[in-house]
This record gives sequence, structure tokens and C-alpha cells, in this order.
Amino acid sequence: MDELIRISLVTLLAGVGGTGAGGVIGSLFRKSSNKVISLLLSATSGVMIAIVCFELLVESVEAGKQLAGGPGVLMTAATVFLGVFLVLLLNHVIDKRTEGQVAHTASTDHPKVHDNIDELHHVNHYNEHARQGAAKRELWTAGVVIAFAIALHNIPEGMSIGAGFAIQDDGAVSMGLMLAVLIGLHNIPEGMAVTVPLVAGGMGRAKAILLTACSGLPMLIGAWLGVWLGDIGPLGLCCSLGFASGAMLYVVFGEIIPQSILMYRSRVPAILVVVGMLIGMCLIYL
Repeated sequence: MDELIRISLVTLLAGVGGTGAGGVIGSLFRKSSNKVISLLLSATSGVMIAIVCFELLVESVEAGKQLAGGPGVLMTAATVFLGVFLVLLLNHVIDKRTEGQVAHTASTDHPKVHDNIDELHHVNHYNEHARQGAAKRELWTAGVVIAFAIALHNIPEGMSIGAGFAIQDDGAVSMGLMLAVLIGLHNIPEGMAVTVPLVAGGMGRAKAILLTACSGLPMLIGAWLGVWLGDIGPLGLCCSLGFASGAMLYVVFGEIIPQSILMYRSRVPAILVVVGMLIGMCLIYL
């Protein structure tokens, strides 16, 4: 029970604390992106890739091999694909539900992938309403849409934290704690993206920050699920680690890296991704 409480507190700091910190920044500066955040996201994404590839996937394969000598690699590959598919499905549902609110993305000439940082965070809904001089109620609604999207993403991210803690790690720093720190940093710009339209929609700064922080609560559900699956035996550990790895890989390659590139608009973020991978490798093996 003590371990579960510790995991819950760490997850809350990553989810609620990360988005809440972003909410504070967004309410004060009204700015959703800059080059410093781009470099931070690039480096943390590289560390995430290293943790997933050099630790979580390795542990998942080893757990799969314990299933009566079963093919651990195939089991891991299947669960990784499932994790990728679920996050992809969440993004697809959110985009379909909201794209009609913005004339730019609703156009048939618009690419099927995001080509703007505001689209990636769904902040384009707020910008479109603001340009049209929409009522504050519509701006507030745009902020709620962004908060809902981030809340959904936080479930698989939380699962990766729980799965990381499920690994019996003899190192100085557990995988779960490392992932919690990285995901918490990733949540800062997401929290900024939520608060800006809420404040513009007339919500008080304190309430906007509180609602933004609450969008990180679903991460706790994911963490509990990851821990529970990891504790039910080799099959659960294999599936939990594989699923969490797939979810994190999609978040990194489908969201964080594109986000950092769109913020900086140069090749510098790519270099920071590699640097982050090397840092992650050193943290794991040294």
C-alpha cells in the first residue's frame, strides 16, 4: 500500500503538477510556445525513446519469454501496436469531433496531418474564434476542448509510469520515476495551451489554473492500471510494458517531436533528440 501511495503521489506531480505549472505560465504570459520549450521537449523525447527501447521493451520481451517459453517478441510487438493504435484512435476521434469548428482545418485543401503548432494542441480552435470576435463563451468552450483532449492522452502516459514502477529495478533511479519527470515536463506546454483560451474566455486565472491541473488527473488512472497489470504475473507485465511503450512511442514521434520542430522550425530539435537518447542510455546503463 505504501508503494502504491508513493506511485500515486509521483504520478499526480507529473500529471497535475506538470499541467498546473503550464497553466500558471499560460495565465501570466499568454504564450503557448517558444524555443526554450522546443529544446526541452526535444531532449526529453530523446530520453523517453531511450527508456522505451533500452528498458521497457527489453523487460517486456523477457516477461513474455516466461510464458511457457512463448514468443516474447511477438507478444511485445502485438501490445506495442495496440498502444499505438489506441492513442492514434483517441487523436482521430478528437480531431473528427472538433475540426468542423475551424474553417482552416475543415477545408478540403488542408493536409491530413497537423502543419501548425496550434493545430497540434487544438489551440487553433481558440485562435479561430478569437479572430472572428466570438463571444467569451466560445473561447471558454475551446479551452475545455483542449483540456478534454489532454486528459485523454494522460491515461496511456500514466500507464507508462505505472508500468515503469512495476519493473523490479535495482538501479538508483526507477524507470517509473524517470518517466514521471519527463512526462511532467512534457505536460507544461500542454497546460499552457489549456489556460490561454480559458482566461481569454472570461474565466478567472485561479479557476483556469485549477481546471488545467485537473486535466492531469486521468494520468493517475493510467498509472494504477499499469501497476495492476504488472503485478498479475509475466503476462500482465509483458502486456503492460508493451502497451505503455507503444503509447509513449506514438506520443514522442507523433506529437512531441513534431511539436518541438514546429516551435523552433529548424534542425536543432533533431540534434537535441539524439542528445536526449544518449543521456537516457547513460542513465540506464551507468
